[in-house]
Amino acid sequence: MSGRFVRACHVDDVPLGEGRTALVGGLRVALFNTEAGWRCLDAACSHRGGPLADGLLSDASVTCPLHQRRFDLATGEPVGHECPAVAAHPVELRDDELYVCVDAREEVGLAA
Repeated sequence: MSGRFVRACHVDDVPLGEGRTALVGGLRVALFNTEAGWRCLDAACSHRGGPLADGLLSDASVTCPLHQRRFDLATGEPVGHECPAVAAHPVELRDDELYVCVDAREEVGLAA
Protein backbone atom coordinates (compact mmCIF):
# COMPACT_ATOMS: atom_id res chain seq x y z
CA MET A 1 0.00 0.00 0.00
CA SER A 2 1.38 3.39 -0.93
CA GLY A 3 0.71 6.23 1.44
CA ARG A 4 1.97 7.88 4.54
CA PHE A 5 1.14 7.58 8.20
CA VAL A 6 -1.22 10.30 9.40
CA ARG A 7 -2.17 10.98 13.01
CA ALA A 8 -5.67 9.68 13.77
CA CYS A 9 -6.15 10.16 17.54
CA HIS A 10 -4.78 9.67 21.04
CA VAL A 11 -4.99 6.12 22.43
CA ASP A 12 -7.36 7.33 25.18
CA ASP A 13 -9.91 8.32 22.52
CA VAL A 14 -10.76 4.65 21.83
CA PRO A 15 -11.50 2.53 24.91
CA LEU A 16 -10.40 -1.11 24.97
CA GLY A 17 -12.98 -3.32 23.29
CA GLU A 18 -14.53 -0.49 21.28
CA GLY A 19 -14.30 1.26 17.94
CA ARG A 20 -14.38 4.90 16.88
CA THR A 21 -14.72 6.64 13.55
CA ALA A 22 -12.01 9.09 12.50
CA LEU A 23 -11.20 11.20 9.47
CA VAL A 24 -7.62 10.60 8.42
CA GLY A 25 -6.35 12.54 5.45
CA GLY A 26 -9.91 12.92 4.20
CA LEU A 27 -10.64 9.18 4.52
CA ARG A 28 -13.27 8.00 7.03
CA VAL A 29 -11.92 4.98 8.92
CA ALA A 30 -12.95 2.84 11.87
CA LEU A 31 -10.29 2.42 14.58
CA PHE A 32 -10.53 -0.56 16.93
CA ASN A 33 -8.79 -1.12 20.26
CA THR A 34 -8.70 -4.88 20.89
CA GLU A 35 -6.85 -7.13 23.29
CA ALA A 36 -4.86 -8.27 20.24
CA GLY A 37 -3.86 -4.69 19.35
CA TRP A 38 -4.98 -1.75 17.25
CA ARG A 39 -6.80 -2.30 13.96
CA CYS A 40 -8.19 0.01 11.29
CA LEU A 41 -10.72 -0.61 8.51
CA ASP A 42 -12.69 1.62 6.19
CA ALA A 43 -15.57 3.01 8.25
CA ALA A 44 -18.47 1.81 6.08
CA CYS A 45 -19.64 -1.78 5.70
CA SER A 46 -19.47 -2.90 2.06
CA HIS A 47 -22.96 -4.38 2.31
CA ARG A 48 -25.03 -1.23 2.87
CA GLY A 49 -22.66 1.32 4.36
CA GLY A 50 -23.29 0.53 8.02
CA PRO A 51 -21.00 2.13 10.64
CA LEU A 52 -18.40 -0.54 11.41
CA ALA A 53 -17.00 1.41 14.39
CA ASP A 54 -20.37 0.86 16.12
CA GLY A 55 -20.31 -2.88 15.47
CA LEU A 56 -19.86 -5.82 17.81
CA LEU A 57 -16.13 -6.28 18.28
CA SER A 58 -14.01 -9.34 18.95
CA ASP A 59 -10.23 -9.63 18.83
CA ALA A 60 -10.41 -10.97 15.28
CA SER A 61 -13.52 -9.43 13.67
CA VAL A 62 -16.17 -6.74 13.76
CA THR A 63 -19.85 -7.31 13.01
CA CYS A 64 -21.77 -4.52 11.28
CA PRO A 65 -24.59 -3.32 13.55
CA LEU A 66 -27.09 -3.00 10.66
CA HIS A 67 -27.16 -6.41 8.99
CA GLN A 68 -24.65 -8.55 10.95
CA ARG A 69 -21.99 -8.81 8.23
CA ARG A 70 -18.62 -9.75 9.83
CA PHE A 71 -15.21 -8.56 8.65
CA ASP A 72 -11.74 -9.73 9.64
CA LEU A 73 -10.00 -6.90 11.51
CA ALA A 74 -6.55 -7.72 10.15
CA THR A 75 -7.47 -8.04 6.47
CA GLY A 76 -10.94 -6.53 5.95
CA GLU A 77 -12.05 -9.79 4.31
CA PRO A 78 -15.67 -10.90 4.77
CA VAL A 79 -16.29 -13.67 7.29
CA GLY A 80 -19.13 -16.03 6.35
CA HIS A 81 -20.75 -13.92 3.61
CA GLU A 82 -20.24 -12.87 0.00
CA CYS A 83 -19.98 -9.07 0.39
CA PRO A 84 -16.83 -7.36 -0.86
CA ALA A 85 -13.96 -6.83 1.57
CA VAL A 86 -13.37 -3.46 3.21
CA ALA A 87 -9.91 -1.94 3.15
CA ALA A 88 -7.65 -2.62 6.12
CA HIS A 89 -5.11 0.08 6.96
CA PRO A 90 -1.80 -0.35 8.80
CA VAL A 91 -1.67 1.33 12.22
CA GLU A 92 1.36 2.58 14.17
CA LEU A 93 1.46 3.60 17.81
CA ARG A 94 3.80 6.52 18.53
CA ASP A 95 3.98 7.98 22.04
CA ASP A 96 0.31 7.28 22.84
CA GLU A 97 -0.83 8.59 19.46
CA LEU A 98 -2.31 6.40 16.71
CA TYR A 99 -1.21 6.86 13.12
CA VAL A 100 -2.93 5.27 10.12
CA CYS A 101 -1.37 4.65 6.72
CA VAL A 102 -3.49 6.20 3.97
CA ASP A 103 -3.04 8.23 0.84
CA ALA A 104 -3.45 11.50 2.69
CA ARG A 105 -2.84 15.22 2.43
CA GLU A 106 -4.14 16.51 5.72
CA GLU A 107 -4.82 15.45 9.26
CA VAL A 108 -8.42 15.98 10.39
CA GLY A 109 -8.87 13.97 13.61
CA LEU A 110 -11.81 12.16 15.23
CA ALA A 111 -15.11 12.41 13.43
CA ALA A 112 -18.25 13.49 15.21
